[in-house]
Amino acid sequence: MRIRLAAALSAVAATALLLSGCAGAGNPSATPSPSASSKCLLNAKPGTASDAVKVSGSGKDLTVTVPSGTNIDAATAAQRSVVKKGDGKDVVAGDLVSVQYRIVNATDNSVLDSSTRGVDDQLPILLDPQQQSLFVAALECQPLGSAVVLALPSKLLGEGAKPLVVYAQSTKKLPTVATGKAVAPEAGLPTVKLAKNGEPTITVPKADAPTATQVAVLKQGDGATVGSGDFVVVQYTGVTWADGKVFDSSWTRGAPTQFQTTGVVPGFRKALEGQKVGSQVLAVIPPADGYGATAQGSIPANSTLVFVVDILGTVPAAAAAQ
Repeated sequence: MRIRLAAALSAVAATALLLSGCAGAGNPSATPSPSASSKCLLNAKPGTASDAVKVSGSGKDLTVTVPSGTNIDAATAAQRSVVKKGDGKDVVAGDLVSVQYRIVNATDNSVLDSSTRGVDDQLPILLDPQQQSLFVAALECQPLGSAVVLALPSKLLGEGAKPLVVYAQSTKKLPTVATGKAVAPEAGLPTVKLAKNGEPTITVPKADAPTATQVAVLKQGDGATVGSGDFVVVQYTGVTWADGKVFDSSWTRGAPTQFQTTGVVPGFRKALEGQKVGSQVLAVIPPADGYGATAQGSIPANSTLVFVVDILGTVPAAAAAQ
């Protein structure tokens, strides 16, 4: 379930090189724990290249220009200049923030990706070093509200890449638990008890598992609607119906996770698409909409799966085609 919301050419995908070795080893889809996120991973410094970039306008009219003659490839490392200093707490890896951004090809000023498709020219970004290293490099260790320019020489981006410039401003820290209005639970489905931090404990009833996928809203949000193929940011816990044991959970990794709705089992996709950000949903997924007769790690073959999912953010599927 790995994605990169800023999928502007292979060069952006290669920005994982920026933080290579900094985030530690482990599960490649895991997000950093809060303790691992409390320090700067790159903390890029300003330089002549990043200082030269011009930013003008505001909102959807914001433009980023690399002046003629600016040689970003002359730099030996990423450079970051602060255009505007925010007044909030420092942003760190693992945070979920609303971001206005532009990603520009530094050789011709063409816009490779932007937040213009978002509400008020902003999109939710999970600062995951393994999937969103570009935004981690741009925004980490700067106060919330800061706007920065990040200049990336091509040598950091992989063979055949062009130098990039990223403008990014963090505007708001977003909740990492569902904030919607509680909905009365449906009879016969697993029950859910929430800890103070929002982590769910799922209790499966002593009954036969349903034969069709069932989805129940536990909290009704009022944010953007998750569309077909959208990229979503969620917290989730999954247990098997047979024994109620947890087989996977973003909560144990200490931060939300992100993926495309088309990249998960059909039952999970059914639970997400059409729901609103801020919602918490319960999904009971029989084998036909899960992993079927194939065992997956600690999940036995022919397992019915139960998920509780907090929907924290969604980005239109167009993000993958920029």
